[in-house]
Amino acid sequence: MNDIAIDKEHLHYLEQLSEMYPTIGKASSEIINLQAILNLPKGTEHFVSDVHGEYEAFSHVLKNGSGAVRKKIDDVFGLAMDKADKAALATLIYYPREKMELIKQDEPDMDSWYKTTLYKLIEVCKTVSSKYTRSKVRKALPEEYAYVIEELITEKPEVLNKEAYYESIINTTVELGTAEEFIVVLSELIQRLAVDHLHVLGDIYDRGAGPHLIMDRLCRYHSLDIQWGNHDIIWMGAAAGNPACIATVVRNSIRYGNLDVVEEGYGINMLPLATFALKAYKDDPCTRFVFKVAPSGADNMESDLIKKMHKAIAIIRFKLEGQLIKKWPEYGMKERLLLEHIDYEQGTIELEGRTYKLLDTSFPTIDPADPYRLTEGEEEVIQRLRSSFIHCEKLKNHVGLLLKRGSMYKVYNGNLLFHGCIPMEEDGSFAKVNIYGKEYSGKALFDILETYVRKAFFSDDRLERQKGSDIMWYIWTAPYSPLYGRNKMATFERYFIDDDDMKIEKKNFYYDYINKPECAQRILEEFGLHDKRDHIINGHVPVHRLRGESPVKCDGRVIVIDGGFSKAYRRRTGIAGYTLIYNSYGLTLTAHEPFESPETAVRDERDIVSRREAVEVLDKRILVGDTDAGIKMKEKIADLKHLIAAYRSGEIAERDD
Repeated sequence: MNDIAIDKEHLHYLEQLSEMYPTIGKASSEIINLQAILNLPKGTEHFVSDVHGEYEAFSHVLKNGSGAVRKKIDDVFGLAMDKADKAALATLIYYPREKMELIKQDEPDMDSWYKTTLYKLIEVCKTVSSKYTRSKVRKALPEEYAYVIEELITEKPEVLNKEAYYESIINTTVELGTAEEFIVVLSELIQRLAVDHLHVLGDIYDRGAGPHLIMDRLCRYHSLDIQWGNHDIIWMGAAAGNPACIATVVRNSIRYGNLDVVEEGYGINMLPLATFALKAYKDDPCTRFVFKVAPSGADNMESDLIKKMHKAIAIIRFKLEGQLIKKWPEYGMKERLLLEHIDYEQGTIELEGRTYKLLDTSFPTIDPADPYRLTEGEEEVIQRLRSSFIHCEKLKNHVGLLLKRGSMYKVYNGNLLFHGCIPMEEDGSFAKVNIYGKEYSGKALFDILETYVRKAFFSDDRLERQKGSDIMWYIWTAPYSPLYGRNKMATFERYFIDDDDMKIEKKNFYYDYINKPECAQRILEEFGLHDKRDHIINGHVPVHRLRGESPVKCDGRVIVIDGGFSKAYRRRTGIAGYTLIYNSYGLTLTAHEPFESPETAVRDERDIVSRREAVEVLDKRILVGDTDAGIKMKEKIADLKHLIAAYRSGEIAERDD
């Protein structure tokens, strides 16, 4: 180490590093610590996608770690515990409070049950914590139980009679009446340590009734990243005050019977829209504006009102979208300027060289001479909604997490994560997309779009901030958006035209090419990944298992994990979602059954993992040293060695601690 040559240009950096490690001893100790961490097994990564507001199912998947917790139980107890007892223990770990309430109804000797259960949980805890440093485990512990849990899960060679030692602690816990709380703490610790890092590959919002609850849960999660989906970006645009995004969010919520998310989840007042809709569409039955999913408990009068609100906000949305398309011709979306192609006297529309009769011809708020102009009433509605969205503190907090932990894509431990697609042309080349006057493709397209998203919230330049606000609507719906990737969003056609061909949303050519190994390799290399074991992992397009589709494509290089969290897709996909686990042994794909309810899971001890399939099993176990974090640790070790050399050469003086 004495012979290490110190780059003079880095001397200033080493002097800063010496503030943290002021002596050779301190620097050496950190090197030893880092070197030890490098040789630990890699932590477990958990991948989920397209959750679409299904809070209860998502929460259960977080609790069970897509089978990671059950696997730890199998590892610990093997054949010594039967299948039923393993299911009972797993359920207890997922729902400790609820399960104990049921057990207390039938168990005659709860003290004995507490002791036996604590022993089981401690053994599972030992296993899940074994791949982490004591320091990391300690940080995961609640302060009031940290000492006791450390004593129970840490090997103590100085204790001669370990069984008596552990028994003493457990007996005291039961005698003091704290066993139940201790079981809850241990169960939650197992859940946390079973998964080291969570990846959410987009579309947290829309369709389901609990996206705000999912965001609350993610705000508390210990380690995660998020790749934005188009349903997330439209909510981000709404939070930034973009009128077209706001109209879209409200329309989606009404369409899927989830107006409660907007009204109760985020406290946004819908009265201005309701008042306007009742007046503007007073005698209109709005029969084309039924719910995709009817809201529970709605009576006929309320349903009629919501249909009017649905139509009112849909027309406002079409107008605002038209304004944006005209404002930014470079978006290349003039074919979606639909309102100007309507013959309002004949009740027809001309599209793609054909004339179609409209299924609804009542447009009291549209001026044929200026179809995209909002009426005074519509303008008031959107401005009041805008004020509510931009001043909603809860939405600000949730979007703050999406900005802090989220991005258009993520490169993590040899995997490229993104929600949708890499826009391509018919010949398989990366599409060149005009973003505010300059063309971008591949990785550069993702980067510039993310830059503008962040400008919407943080730029001091008013024009750049507005561009960022508007680009979020583009990312939501544009044919060449990486988060959408279809030739059009046929919302208008589904409302007004009786022609199934006009409702088809053709997928980008990416989906034709992604099954070809050379295409997958080219994409990976575009994002700086060159190893043959690297993967593309994404969601967005449901995997139709009923049609024989597989989530694993391109000889295992591409894994698609959108399999039907959303109830709206399950009839087509045949399952309730795919998730992925990447641990030190390799990649495992999990297919999930529909989740009924937490009550059913607790009562019947039912899990939702229906099938686990190894995608890639490695010959050699992956260590922390093989990961991105390991690379950074090795760089830090090299810097610390240079610092020690500087101390020994006298170029930097050691200081007192």
